[in-house]
Amino acid sequence: MSCADIAGRDEGKSMFVLIAYDVSTIDKAGARRLRRVAQACEDYGQRVQNSVFECRVEPQHWIVLRDRLLREINIKEDALRFYFLDSDVPVENYGCKEPINLESPLVL
Repeated sequence: MSCADIAGRDEGKSMFVLIAYDVSTIDKAGARRLRRVAQACEDYGQRVQNSVFECRVEPQHWIVLRDRLLREINIKEDALRFYFLDSDVPVENYGCKEPINLESPLVL
C-alpha cells in the first residue's frame, strides 16, 4: 500500500494488517534481527503464530511500523509480507522469497 493510498484513508480509520516474516537466524545478527522484528510487531499488534502478527493501526502508525520493519530486515536473507485484510491491496512482499503466483498453472 503506497503512502498516497495511506494518505487517502479517512483520518482515524484504522487498518487491519497481517504481518508474516521469516528471518534467517544462522548467525547472531540474524537472531538480533528476529528479536527486533518481533518487538516492532508486538508494539503494534498481537502475535497469532510464531512469526505472524495481527495489527490494527492508524494510517500514520502504519507508516512508522512499515518503515521500522523494512529497516530491520536483511532483504537478501529474510522475507516480510504484509496482508491488508480490509483493503483492495492484497499483499506487499519484501525480501528473498518470491511470492507464488496462484493464478498461474501449478506444475508438479
